[in-house]
Amino acid sequence: MKNNSTGPLVGILTAQKANGAIAGNGPLFIELQKKLISLNGVSFVFTPEGTKKNFIIGYTFSLDKNRWIKENFPYPDLVYNRIPFRKSEQNESFQALFSRLKEKHIPFFNPCFIDKYELYELMKNHTVLQHFLPQTLLIQRKKDLFSFVKKHSNIYLKPRQSAKGKGIFRLKLMKPSEIQLEGIENCESYKSFDHFWENWHEKLLLKNYLAQEEINSAEYEGYRFDFRILAHAEDNSYKLTGVGIRQAQEQGITTHIPTGGKLLPYELLQSPEHDQFIQTVIPFVGEALSEQFGFFGEFSIDAGVSKTGQYYIYEANSKPMSFDETEIEERKIAQLCRLFLQLTVTEL
Repeated sequence: MKNNSTGPLVGILTAQKANGAIAGNGPLFIELQKKLISLNGVSFVFTPEGTKKNFIIGYTFSLDKNRWIKENFPYPDLVYNRIPFRKSEQNESFQALFSRLKEKHIPFFNPCFIDKYELYELMKNHTVLQHFLPQTLLIQRKKDLFSFVKKHSNIYLKPRQSAKGKGIFRLKLMKPSEIQLEGIENCESYKSFDHFWENWHEKLLLKNYLAQEEINSAEYEGYRFDFRILAHAEDNSYKLTGVGIRQAQEQGITTHIPTGGKLLPYELLQSPEHDQFIQTVIPFVGEALSEQFGFFGEFSIDAGVSKTGQYYIYEANSKPMSFDETEIEERKIAQLCRLFLQLTVTEL
């Protein structure tokens, strides 16, 4: 059994691919191991399949050998949930593991992926956060979506369980009744809403799509931009770790970098109003998520501002993607390890 360190033993929970390989963000796991070792702790990566009654088969990164090593570990002092697939989290093996961690009083975060519509409902009932929401509809009936389109003219269609901009479309009501549907790679036109619904209703209902009003976003040099905000739990509240700007380019549907978005430094567009909005919403979002779903040690927020200065929260993400900004990633590693230490000391 491996745990020769004087600091915490942190288990990083991920999933197994169909071919048996370990999934997940390997570079993040290695950086966490490096930082933890400097703090006299150690981490290992594991999946539910490696969990036994009294020990866990896991993988630890050896800095000396510069490779992953398979070993047996005792149950950790804390589990950091980095399961990368929504379906995996719903498996019986994952649910059984979560129950076992609770029985053993082993703290873990983050408890789950966030469903976009559950998040909207949660924030809609929050006295502060409700003021920062674009109007949103869960698509269930043709007539409700038709009314929503007539009201807003330009809307987004988003699967309620997706990430990285996957499956997003922009729908525009043209004159007199033509519908234009724009995806990341293509654009289609329909002579009427009825014609559009006939072609799309099965997918929209099957994938549990949401309709969301399009915000007339503020622009920089002719292209709209969003905020990507990273936050971590600290001192019984939530604090800002870093902010990046993501700007849409030729395809204006999404600002995600993998789909053609552009990265800008926050300092380029920073203002007291932006700062105040970010500092205001972070603790409320963190507390609301933790009260509803279980402890969130970290999360990111996709947010924006309209041309008239109204701020909007588009999404919150429980397992933030890596930031392209090196300094934000470095602060993330430091904040996570500080949190690991804080939670394990509190529990011990």
